[in-house]
Amino acid sequence: MNIQLGDIGHIIQLAIAPVFLLNGVCTALMVLINRLARIIDRSRVLEDRLDIAYNDNYLTELDVLYRRSHYINMAITLSTLCGLFVGIVIALLFVGDTTDVTLDKYIAGLFAASVGSLIASFGFLLREIFIASSAMRAMRHVRRAPKAGEQATK
Repeated sequence: MNIQLGDIGHIIQLAIAPVFLLNGVCTALMVLINRLARIIDRSRVLEDRLDIAYNDNYLTELDVLYRRSHYINMAITLSTLCGLFVGIVIALLFVGDTTDVTLDKYIAGLFAASVGSLIASFGFLLREIFIASSAMRAMRHVRRAPKAGEQATK
C-alpha cells in the first residue's frame, strides 16, 4: 500500500467535521461535570447539617439533589458514549481510506448513533434543569408580613 501526501490531506478533510463534533461534546461534558460537582457539594453540606440536627427541608432538598444527580449521570454517560462513537468514526475514516475497505455503513451508523446519544444527553440535561428550576421555585423563601410597629424594608 502506497499512501500519497494528497491522500492523507483528503483523509484529514474527512475527519474535520467529526472532530468539531467531538470538541462540542467535550465542552458539553465539562458543563455536565460542573453541574454534577455542584450537586455533590450541596448534598455534602446538607448531609453534614443532617448529622447535627434532623430537618425535613434538608431531606426534601436531598431527594431533589439525588434525582438531579441521576439525570446528570445519565447525560454524562450518553455524552461520553457520543464521544466514543465519534472517535471510532474518525478512526474508521482513516482505516477505510487507507486500506480501501468499504466501511461506509458502519461510519454512517456510528455517526447516527453518536448524534442520537448526544440528543438523548441533552434531553436528560433539560430534565435536570427543569427539576432544579421547579425545586428552586418550590423552596423559595416566603417573606413574612411586618408585625405591628415594625417598618417594612424596601
